[in-house]
Amino acid sequence: MGELLYLIVAIAVLGVLLVVGLLARTRRGRPVPPRAGTDVVTTPPPTEAEVEAPSEAAPPAEAQAPTLEKPEGTASRMQRLRARLAGSQGGFGKGLLALLSRDRLDEDTWESIEDTLLTADVGVAPTQQVVENLRTRLRVEGDGAADPRSVLREELVGLVDPTMDRRLQISGADGKPGVVLVVGVNGSGKTTTVGKIARILVAEDKTVVLGAADTFRAAAVDQLATWGERVGVEVVRGPEGGDPASVAFEAVRSGVERVADTVIVDTAGRLQNKAGLMDELGKVKRVIEKQAPVTEVLLVLDATTGQNGLIQARVFSEVVNVTGIVLTKLDGSAKGGIVVAVQRELGVPVKLVGLGEGPDDLAPFDPGAFVDAMLGS
Repeated sequence: MGELLYLIVAIAVLGVLLVVGLLARTRRGRPVPPRAGTDVVTTPPPTEAEVEAPSEAAPPAEAQAPTLEKPEGTASRMQRLRARLAGSQGGFGKGLLALLSRDRLDEDTWESIEDTLLTADVGVAPTQQVVENLRTRLRVEGDGAADPRSVLREELVGLVDPTMDRRLQISGADGKPGVVLVVGVNGSGKTTTVGKIARILVAEDKTVVLGAADTFRAAAVDQLATWGERVGVEVVRGPEGGDPASVAFEAVRSGVERVADTVIVDTAGRLQNKAGLMDELGKVKRVIEKQAPVTEVLLVLDATTGQNGLIQARVFSEVVNVTGIVLTKLDGSAKGGIVVAVQRELGVPVKLVGLGEGPDDLAPFDPGAFVDAMLGS
């Protein structure tokens, strides 16, 4: 009887162990048979196409194209710059008008008028000419018949010379691009001017290529590349310290291939000696003209340098055939008379003026608007 009891207990223990084993295997992931009366839902394995196809919910990230800036048109530029010029140069014109409006124009008054013109960097010879013309006209047309403001305006406009051709020669012939060579000493705003000219042309729907031929200044190359990126203009660059003529050649070649309207080449502005400058700029121009003629040579001058700017102008005019002048920083401490002085020095017109640091603070020079701004009208 005792043996039978032991056998029953042993069988019961084995049964319990079997149940525990089944439960453990189910927890490790073995399928559990469905109970009666329940529906079994099976998920089919994914097809090969579904495995390879990307998920629509999470498309791959795409690089966004940079947003291009839209430069200002010429009309709005000139309106804003005229207002700024009136603010920076108005004291000069108002001072002259106050002197000319006196009841009696004695010798002391004429000396003060002459001093005012000289202080404005007009230059000795032009100042003497204007004073003589004013004295004659106001004496001949005296007795209150002549309006001092009108007479002064006419004389100043004549001094600036509205007959000069101030158009930028930006177009080439025979399907080739116009080539603009930009020269000037470092610090005059030369590279910035190249970028701003590009913006003017882009606003006129011109296609432009820039050549970063100031290879000795890495900052200048990077700066020009940034200007180009902002308006979608190609910038051709070379290795730091590389041959400037080679970069200029590649820029013009790219402009010819792309059938661009204009290629603008930024050049080095070192002035260690005239011979070195002449050799470098001469080589750049010769290499460029193997593909297309240079249509414009713009000299960039910092208007705040006064007589030093005239010395720089003489050096560059002896090295290259300057066809136009860009006066930068014609605000603040700059004197409006520098326009007259530099034109007389070189015999070429001021074509562009800059009056601020904004990307569109560069505009074509207009003699009438310039004088009106100085007179505060």
